[in-house]
Amino acid sequence: MTFGSPWHSALNPAGPQAAHIARLTWILFWTTTAVFVIVLAFLGWALMRGIRRRRASAPPSSEIALTRSVAAGVVLTVFIIIGLLVSSIWTDHLLTSVHASNAISVAVTGHQWWWEVEYEDSTPSQRVRTANEIHIPVGRPVVLKFTSTDVIHSFWAPSLHGKRDLIPGYVTTDWIQADRAGIYRGQCAEFCGKQHAHMAFSVVAEDEARFERWLDAQRALATPPSTEAERKGQEIFLTRTCSACHTVLGTAAHGQVGPDLTHVAARGTIGGGSLTTTHQDLVSWIENSQATKPGNQMPPHSLSPEDLDAVVAYLQNLR
Repeated sequence: MTFGSPWHSALNPAGPQAAHIARLTWILFWTTTAVFVIVLAFLGWALMRGIRRRRASAPPSSEIALTRSVAAGVVLTVFIIIGLLVSSIWTDHLLTSVHASNAISVAVTGHQWWWEVEYEDSTPSQRVRTANEIHIPVGRPVVLKFTSTDVIHSFWAPSLHGKRDLIPGYVTTDWIQADRAGIYRGQCAEFCGKQHAHMAFSVVAEDEARFERWLDAQRALATPPSTEAERKGQEIFLTRTCSACHTVLGTAAHGQVGPDLTHVAARGTIGGGSLTTTHQDLVSWIENSQATKPGNQMPPHSLSPEDLDAVVAYLQNLR
């Protein structure tokens, strides 16, 4: 699976919570399928039996036989419903039983239409802020703390867990864990505006050592420009409206409206998963993001081709 892949499935679990949900899904599916087939079989048998009796002018079934048949159906139905209820309650218990003292704490904030991600730490300088991409170590629980700044969003990474709503003014928590490495696509599952369908994110599950290297790299200040084009791009970025909306640590850019861009080039996508971090996609987004994602908060920028290339060169240096 790669960044930007549209495929994600609750029936392809990659973590314990998703596995519990998938198991319950298959229990419900096969139970209801069996009930459907049995009902159709009995219906067909009853129809054929009725036709044969009418042709043979046989008397109808006795009331006692009908009563016994209905009673058996009711008892069977009750047992099936109780079984499904127990399975559902047990699955809910398993979903909330994941706890660990070494869990990573990640705050996820929903915006129209992107995801703000902050790795919490008791030392403020060790905190990490990024966007639309969550890195987690394989086999280690991660506690997610959800909230929203505007409307109700819903965090859904089908291969890792079920849905969790993000409510403005409230903080809710949930746990995820990945059992195998990979890039798992997630999506906002609650209609949150006209770009709701373009509010995706990625969960990158990797081994512990690689995750720690990524986290250390994210804590560093922005990479200084090393070429003339990058220096020119940084100057344009800091003197135009870019720095009023975005943060680049180590520079004078401290905007809080849009995503933190300190390490934007290390991410796989931009625009809430709408585009990738390639040169052409960055040019397209900066020049007129409204053409890709109408209604987002980033206005079009009128830059000469040379200035636009310089800004993109600067952004692609921010790894």
